[in-house]
Amino acid sequence: MRAITQNTVGGPEVLTLADLPAPQPNPGEVLIRTRAAGVNPVDAAVRGGYYPLLGEPPFVLGWDVSGTVEAIGAGVTDLAPGDEVFGMPRFPAGAAAYAELVAAPASEVARKPASLDHLDAGALPLAGLTAWQGLVTFGRIKAGDRVLVQAAAGGVGHLAVQIAKARGAYVIATASPGKIDFVRSLGADEVIDYTRDDFVQKAGTVDLVFEALGGEHPEKSLKTLKTGGTLVVLLGTSDKVAAEAAERGIRIERISVRPDRAGLEELAKLIDAGKLKVHVAKSFPLAEAAAAHDFLAGKPIGKVVLTA
Repeated sequence: MRAITQNTVGGPEVLTLADLPAPQPNPGEVLIRTRAAGVNPVDAAVRGGYYPLLGEPPFVLGWDVSGTVEAIGAGVTDLAPGDEVFGMPRFPAGAAAYAELVAAPASEVARKPASLDHLDAGALPLAGLTAWQGLVTFGRIKAGDRVLVQAAAGGVGHLAVQIAKARGAYVIATASPGKIDFVRSLGADEVIDYTRDDFVQKAGTVDLVFEALGGEHPEKSLKTLKTGGTLVVLLGTSDKVAAEAAERGIRIERISVRPDRAGLEELAKLIDAGKLKVHVAKSFPLAEAAAAHDFLAGKPIGKVVLTA
């Protein structure tokens, strides 16, 4: 099978197309014929050696996958060859999704939403589950909550805005000037231009912050939260932030996305109900993975996808 591999860490140029042995499904696994594979910031971090999840090269990147079940391993009873599935298997262990065939635990993939094509389904799992788990599983979002979503035009952020709205929240979002109209189109109630305005002053008091930027943003985000509020962070916080949060009764949830079939099924329900749409900024053939990583570095609106 064709796959994208790398023999060293570095820039996008280290990604090369190769012929590799096809995986075989172990007991409890399915073999997926890949139609689309999402490209995520974590992929670029692993490629560059900044986040060594996969150890030393060579390895095959990628976790998002959408495709058709080609074969099943022993013990798999709820999926069959020909079924269309999507998922984010094995994370943070390697899933090797930048390939024409992917072996995945059957329990970590779900049936593809009927109303979604493979391109969009391949873009959804990692970003969608990050938003779902952050807002719903750990954030415990409730109808009527005032929710601040940082970086709302990004791969995770644009899904978080829609999920929060679907859960009945009042959504305040931050974005750069060229992305404000897009974020408004997602249903955000207020959009703050973070290059011009101080989001702390503009947002007022909120119940929940979904924070994906890191740096100074967790500390600033605390200033928007009411006593008893929740700060969901993707990139960690400092001891200072943790101490201040404890003093004010603010709960901090540092999340790292995990495979979650139930979460995928909830995302699929939102998709089929018309309450969640995936925005794909651009797709690239599998062989052009390096170009896809170059494009991702420009922080496009929404997601980037490889097609196999």
